Amino acid sequence: MIHQFKQDGYNIVLDVYSGSIHSVDEIAYDIIGMYEEKSRDEIKAFILEKYGDREDVTPEDLDACFEDIEELKAKGKLFAPDRYAPLAFDYKKRSNVIKALCLHIAHTCNLNCEYCFASQGKYHGERALMSLEVGKRAIDFLVENSGTRKNLEVDFFGGEPLMNFEVVKQIVAYARSIEKEKGKNFRFTLTTNGVLVDKEVIEFANRECHNVVLSLDGRREVHDRFRRTINGKGSYDTVVPKFQEFVKARGDREYYMRGTFTHFNPDFTQDLFHMLDLGFRKLSMEPVVCPPGDPYALTEEDKKILFEQYEILARDMLKRKKEGDPYLFYHYMIDLTHGPCIYKRISGCGSGTEYMAVTPWGDLYPCHQFVGDEAYRLGDLWTGVTNLAVQDKFRQCNAYARPGCQNCWAKLYCSGGCAANAYHATGEITGIYEYGCDLFRKRMECALWMKVVESLDPAYGGVLQKDGGCPGCEEECAR
Repeated sequence: MIHQFKQDGYNIVLDVYSGSIHSVDEIAYDIIGMYEEKSRDEIKAFILEKYGDREDVTPEDLDACFEDIEELKAKGKLFAPDRYAPLAFDYKKRSNVIKALCLHIAHTCNLNCEYCFASQGKYHGERALMSLEVGKRAIDFLVENSGTRKNLEVDFFGGEPLMNFEVVKQIVAYARSIEKEKGKNFRFTLTTNGVLVDKEVIEFANRECHNVVLSLDGRREVHDRFRRTINGKGSYDTVVPKFQEFVKARGDREYYMRGTFTHFNPDFTQDLFHMLDLGFRKLSMEPVVCPPGDPYALTEEDKKILFEQYEILARDMLKRKKEGDPYLFYHYMIDLTHGPCIYKRISGCGSGTEYMAVTPWGDLYPCHQFVGDEAYRLGDLWTGVTNLAVQDKFRQCNAYARPGCQNCWAKLYCSGGCAANAYHATGEITGIYEYGCDLFRKRMECALWMKVVESLDPAYGGVLQKDGGCPGCEEECAR
């Protein structure tokens, strides 16, 4: 399978199953597009007619182009077969260890964000705080079910986790006290809206947290439209100075400014550029996911604007990188020459199998977006996973389990997409959230285009091979 697209004067060809990327001229681009559907003579006749006024297009030139294409095909870098379909479900069956937990440390929040999928942190239930007893049991449960895996991930989530900060600190202390004995390395992530950030939080997170996610939607008027206090007051002026202090103190440690764009700000690059003006350099901006009838739901009319915004962002990132002022955008971070391994590409986030969410009282769910839906309760921290039927659904949930993914060129980049988004859009975890898929594919085209530009322009160091590399690792795909 190949995917072809044009952007800013580049003709780009992606070979899906080898992961190879090719930047070609218009003639090669056209020939590759017809290569599997028409005969060599038919293709040559079409090209000679289309480019007949060009002196540099001769039958001999076309024969040379065909030879190049055939050589790339022989090397497995064009029209490579799908070697992964037979492995997809076997890989998922291997998922018998848990490597990450999302601890819902607080089912309560000090903001009242209108678009919140978690019903202002309550997850359609009662407000609750996780006890230290439950938190310690979560750490023990993760150790017990992680097999020989050394690195374990624990996310502190809410609601607003800092509303239960003392327990967060105690859980981390407990994990640190046993990790050497158990042969584990805990990596903690804290997600916060910033309202309760202070010097103690900053010092703690910078000492203990592998990553922090800071919620900011961008411009003051955009952020304050939805991210308001219980009393209806915007939170921008409260959280921005705290986030600036947090990031400055964090240095080179990992963090992300995480925003949400809606129908009211499809020009989301202006919000990202505002974050840059505030001094932030590691950015993420996610499309809102909500019922189509909501006033802030993204529309088909918004989609064209969003596509343009992703292109604007890609051009700006290249420009600033060339000027010596680079920044990161989460969705454009791809590596063409190394990982993620093919197992990761097929299996995705591992929700329901390798990754689970834990409620304040210790119930297990496939991920934070399923919490509160009793049909998707997997079990609890004391009895383990008892709803094996639901877990088996997630175990078989990958790009190859979704009929709508079979002909999608991006399936090995999204692993079939988010099961929760698919469920909320279609009622099935193997369904297709079409709008989200369209945005994802556009983001991937922009990210691939950026890699091509960087590989061909000496100003970026030319660090990448033009034809990319294998989308898997040798250990997993036995290549």
